Amino acid sequence: MHYFAGTASVHTTAAICDYLDERATATDTVTVVAVTPPGDPTARRDAQEALNVAPVRLATVGEINTELREDDGEPAEVLLETAAAADVDELVIASVDGISNESAAVGSTAHAVLEAATLPVVVVPGPEL
Repeated sequence: MHYFAGTASVHTTAAICDYLDERATATDTVTVVAVTPPGDPTARRDAQEALNVAPVRLATVGEINTELREDDGEPAEVLLETAAAADVDELVIASVDGISNESAAVGSTAHAVLEAATLPVVVVPGPEL
């Protein structure tokens, strides 16, 4: 099984890893992608920190890939395009990004992914901040 996770913070990566820890096995692959705007060193640093969580938390999974995408596009579009190119089986996202103080049950990126996805999407509860 190839799981594809979109993350925006260490908190969302941790929430996604909580879900995958019970499902992904030594024969599975997990690809974790963070999308940041180009030219924003703070966002880039935060995204890299978010990506660093996955290999540690998912040490028993067969293969872990992480990718930092610097892109001006909408994160949902970038995640869906990257997932399609990677031929994944399941997309895993958090309900909210763990960065903003969004009060919505489902954040704008999660909502956009759910509307446009052509593969199964699992939405894990967002981190409690």
